[in-house]
Amino acid sequence: MTTHFDKYFTLKEAQALLLEIKPKVEEITRLKVVLDSKGYDVHKHRYFGGMGPNGQKIFPFEMERLVEIVTELNQLGVQVKDMNAGLIDFPATRANGEEVLLCYRLPETEIGYWHTLDGGFAGRRSVTEL
Repeated sequence: MTTHFDKYFTLKEAQALLLEIKPKVEEITRLKVVLDSKGYDVHKHRYFGGMGPNGQKIFPFEMERLVEIVTELNQLGVQVKDMNAGLIDFPATRANGEEVLLCYRLPETEIGYWHTLDGGFAGRRSVTEL
């Protein structure tokens, strides 16, 4: 069987880690709002046309912090899916061995959903079905 991830979480492990990282997920959404308001495209790592600081070619502080947090979460095995929505996934396996993603979105209080690797947010199902 092919494995797609270096780290897999049980629901209990993901819930425990969520308590630790939720403030960082909230910070990601705040930083994204600030960067959007400055006209900075976080996906292309540049300012939108005609915007930006006068001739400065450095990343905004908020972008550096955003990259730092996303990198930290990735190193923990957490996937950042949508910075605007605070949407993250935790790789997991079902009882039958199927690889799935435990799905969390701000402002939910806990991880209550999962989806298949290609199901995405629209395919979320209750963790009671794991």
